[in-house]
Amino acid sequence: MKKGFVHEAELEMTRDADIRAPGAAITVALCGGWEHEPPCPLAPHHTSARRTGGDVQVTVLFAADSEREALVRARIEQALAVGSLIGPDHVTTRWHLRETRSRPPQRVEADHLARLIQS
Repeated sequence: MKKGFVHEAELEMTRDADIRAPGAAITVALCGGWEHEPPCPLAPHHTSARRTGGDVQVTVLFAADSEREALVRARIEQALAVGSLIGPDHVTTRWHLRETRSRPPQRVEADHLARLIQS
């Protein structure tokens, strides 16, 4: 049975870097490509990023069976550890991974996680 999980990362990125690139890298790691038909094959997910100075906080909400949680988290961390992604425009975006962590879902994330669990 699927459950909802949250994984966070703190990245260092230049001010002109596209903060969507780490999320695209995560999608490639979990789905094989950033453009695919739903549902996501390994774990339905949603990635958001927000900039705070030179840091970018990435939050990944995902749904998976408990026995796949570690695999999903490992793929997220591996994608972010690479530190770069070549986008469809052939521009390379780079970042430096500072930290990753899991955390319990917050109340405001419950509806979104419920939708991911249903997909």
